[in-house]
Amino acid sequence: MCKRAVSSEILVGRPVPVHSAKSKAMSQIPSSNDRNASFSALIESAGRAPFASLRHGALEELASSPTLTHATTIVALRYRAGVVMAGDRRATAGNVIANRSMKKVFPADRHSGVSISGVAGVAAEMVKLFQLELEHYEKVEGVQLSLEGKATRLANMIRSNLPAAMQSGMVVIPIFAGFDLRRGSGRIFNYDITGGRYEEAEFHATGSGGTYARSLIKQRWRPDLSREEAIDIAVASLFEAADEDSATGGPDMVRGVYPTVATITIDGYTDVPEGEVAERFAAAVGRLGGQALPTLPAAPKGKGTKA
Repeated sequence: MCKRAVSSEILVGRPVPVHSAKSKAMSQIPSSNDRNASFSALIESAGRAPFASLRHGALEELASSPTLTHATTIVALRYRAGVVMAGDRRATAGNVIANRSMKKVFPADRHSGVSISGVAGVAAEMVKLFQLELEHYEKVEGVQLSLEGKATRLANMIRSNLPAAMQSGMVVIPIFAGFDLRRGSGRIFNYDITGGRYEEAEFHATGSGGTYARSLIKQRWRPDLSREEAIDIAVASLFEAADEDSATGGPDMVRGVYPTVATITIDGYTDVPEGEVAERFAAAVGRLGGQALPTLPAAPKGKGTKA
């Protein structure tokens, strides 16, 4: 009788602690019916808010550090079939060149791209999260987010980084561009430190050499540019920026390192081959010097072409 009573109490009484802990853990897992098309909101609900992982006091320490690596000049301009995006390859830490081959132009999804300027580490992580955000939305909803919706999602991420930007100078200022399938044209968006989003009708450049690059593009841009003409203007603007701004890297013909250039059209995001970029830079420099310069081969893949 005593054993039966104990057994009965175990069966019909309160659950044992192991079951209780398991039930509590299971209750914290979102239901499959609670769809969340925002990847950022999803990881925030799990207690892992992006751009909020620095411990207390770390921002102040970073603010006094001279070793933060910065990405520099990026440009984007519309042309007849879409948008050209380009960025130099130099990253600086104070007055020191930290990296000579950093990539600053990335695909966001099939029909859009993002380029980065500002603190390189934070910017690179923001790009990765943005790519996941767009992929997550498409998998949950079954359709691509609109181009304006993508631009707004990126603005929200920049706004999330505002505390770090204000307290320690960890500023990230990207350019977002893409081909709008609904309008049938390329579009360009730029941002400010607070996440403010502004659409540019024709072109934009930002970063330490952005003013110089933008001035050259302004002189040469026209609505009916061909792909080749748009690429020529983009590389020439970066060359002009590098000539005036020490933080912007020009073509490195010795090492075979050239700016990253990409086009975005109705067919999608496409990287311009580095060999073609090298030829266009050689032609641009030759025109400035009054003579054609020899085109040196681009660096082999895996040697100086990755960030």
